[in-house]
Amino acid sequence: MNTDITAAVKPEYPVVDRNPPFTKTVANFNTLDYLRFSTITAVSITVGYLSGGKANLRGPSMVTGGLIGLTGGFMYAYQNSAGRLMGFFPNEGEVARYKK
Repeated sequence: MNTDITAAVKPEYPVVDRNPPFTKTVANFNTLDYLRFSTITAVSITVGYLSGGKANLRGPSMVTGGLIGLTGGFMYAYQNSAGRLMGFFPNEGEVARYKK
């Protein structure tokens, strides 16, 4: 049985790095990735604050919502960056930047 997931999924765009390391993926974040990252975090902080209900629960609820949003926003930006490097998302900028 073939368990190699890359054998079943073919990238639509040029592959820059088939298996990008963490540091290269984070360094590849573009402006839109940072915008999405910060927007998800800000919305989560706001939702956490508003869902706190009583005044003494708003602070901890806001911090918890912010941490969840920070984690989710980072994961979303990381997924988009890695997808561009692996050729699953449009990646004209990455191809031009990493072309040897």
